[in-house]
Amino acid sequence: MGLFSKNKKEEKTSCCCGSCTPETMARAEAGKASGGVKVLGSGCAKCVALEQAAREALEELGMETAIDHVTDFAQIAAYGVMTTPALVVDGKVVSYGKVLKKKEVKALIQKIRG
Repeated sequence: MGLFSKNKKEEKTSCCCGSCTPETMARAEAGKASGGVKVLGSGCAKCVALEQAAREALEELGMETAIDHVTDFAQIAAYGVMTTPALVVDGKVVSYGKVLKKKEVKALIQKIRG
């Protein structure tokens, strides 16, 4: 019986369902290199809530309140994030998959920028 000896074709997959091009990956890597605070996600209510909490935390800390909201899935995948919303501080993913409260965001920012 040849059930287990059949040759299977291996399919090549990419991080974003095959839509990666060298240009999109270069853009994603360039975005990772830049500092600041970023929210990664599609723009859903949870992403917006995380962005608002981050904005309030930065205001309380007296820091720059500019926050980038990354919605491009190729850029999100470049961070290794598979569950959104995610929070990135100075190029480092500090949280993913949940909406943080202002106090939690503030503690994470202080830890990274301490």
